[in-house]
Amino acid sequence: MTETPYLSIDRERMERNITAMGHRAADLELALRPHVKTHKCIEIAELQMFSGATGLTVATIGEAETFADAGFTDLFIAYPLWLSDEKAARLSALAGRTRLRVGVDSAAGARRLAEGLAGTPVEVLVEIDSGQHRTGVPPREARAVAAAAVAAGLEVVGVFTFPGHGYGRGAARQKAAIDESRTLVGAAAALRHAGVTPRVISGGSTPTAQYADFSVLTEIRPGVYPFGDAQQLELGTCGFDDVALTAVSTVVSRRRNRIVLDAGSKVIGADRPAWASGFGRLLDHPEARITSLSEHHAVVDFPSGAALPEVGEVLRVIPNHVCTAVNLADELHLDDGQVWPVAARGANS
Repeated sequence: MTETPYLSIDRERMERNITAMGHRAADLELALRPHVKTHKCIEIAELQMFSGATGLTVATIGEAETFADAGFTDLFIAYPLWLSDEKAARLSALAGRTRLRVGVDSAAGARRLAEGLAGTPVEVLVEIDSGQHRTGVPPREARAVAAAAVAAGLEVVGVFTFPGHGYGRGAARQKAAIDESRTLVGAAAALRHAGVTPRVISGGSTPTAQYADFSVLTEIRPGVYPFGDAQQLELGTCGFDDVALTAVSTVVSRRRNRIVLDAGSKVIGADRPAWASGFGRLLDHPEARITSLSEHHAVVDFPSGAALPEVGEVLRVIPNHVCTAVNLADELHLDDGQVWPVAARGANS
């Protein structure tokens, strides 16, 4: 028996989620390029490819190296890179053994990318800010970035965005999808003015995939969908029956309407957006809320009068943000007895 706490996957649910997203993308005639920073796991990426993914999205050169080493040959690093000499050498080596796309969001970044690659072929997408205000340029500035990239000798193939402001209650998901579509239309037009044909128009996240505008997009890049998490539950993206990854944890203390579990922030992560109802949920006790975390403990409050689990009982915890929980684990335990390594754990550069 595996000692708690540990991360567990309900394989049937995970495969159902992966298949459903593959079917949705196919029905909309969109390429599916899932973001594997969520699971960092070779075996799960293989399931995604089997279910229709055309390639993978990664967050770092290190993640790209991990998945290239495992035989994946179509990768997109979906962030603007600033290449040191070492990163330039690593990126060039990657481009020599896999089809590689990278993001840019500035003329300076494009020139540095071209200098570092020294003629090694990669495809470039200009990143657009569709409302999250993290990286990316407004649509009207895409023309200048694309022109600078082309002048530096890079092959610009399109535009992409991350509608991260879709992580919010109410109509946030729908609004973010509308913003995504509107800004990408403008950015694609800006590229055409620069003499570049935007073959790839890439967007999408798990919260906004339901509202993806297939009349604009050519590709979506959801990440969380194989697992779900407490954020997705509270956004309405998934239900309790869709959650495929939980932290298996033991009740170590019990008082009045409160229990304490042995899975704290070093297991489930500490993310809590302002709109979330707690630091996570319990899969089998929807009424409970995780109200505070320490490094090795989670405090869970139940409504007054509710029947509490006993000390020693094993419960399944739904992390708020599954990506950060997986990044804290060395391995994932499947309910069929298999154990899969988190292969790209620590590949953060």
